[in-house]
Amino acid sequence: MSDREIMNAKSSDNTKTIRFRDPVVERVVDKFVERSDLGFKKYGRTLHGERTGGHKDLAGYLNDVQEELMDAILYIQAAREELSDNDDNYCAPI
Repeated sequence: MSDREIMNAKSSDNTKTIRFRDPVVERVVDKFVERSDLGFKKYGRTLHGERTGGHKDLAGYLNDVQEELMDAILYIQAAREELSDNDDNYCAPI
């Protein structure tokens, strides 16, 4: 089982140690932390700070979710077409 220490962005004194029994889960958590770090670097605030600071309302979050899901559908289609180009019998485009 591996460990990971996660620090709160506001203070280096606040850490959490997580023990992983599943390396797949660990890699997903690593990606979440990397994504959070990237967002903080880009916008200068955490998602929590964005919400509590009134930087975005519920309609803004719903719009973001809709746009992300639309992008996901496009990525799925492109991946299906890539598979189809590589193996016509594997996954036909929809």
